Amino acid sequence: MANLLSMFNWIKEDWRSNPVRCSLEILAWVLSIGCSFTMMLTVPNPPFLILYPLFIIQCIIFGWAAWTRKSSGMLANYVLLVTIDSIALTRMVIN
Repeated sequence: MANLLSMFNWIKEDWRSNPVRCSLEILAWVLSIGCSFTMMLTVPNPPFLILYPLFIIQCIIFGWAAWTRKSSGMLANYVLLVTIDSIALTRMVIN
């Protein structure tokens, strides 16, 4: 119970320190979960033309949040994911 309370306190402090970042991270999280559920429900033929742009948007948001938190590891992760998903989307549109 103490861990759950400390988590809620951390979220409240995050909101107080930067409500825009906190709101955008929640939006990115919702997009991420929505994309995962869409993939799960539509396998073996997920709608990648819809999902890839959403993946890219949420990774850009998470990358910006990582930048503002000075988290180089997370920033590197999201830059790489944006690059990979952008290449995949480009290849899908071209082919």
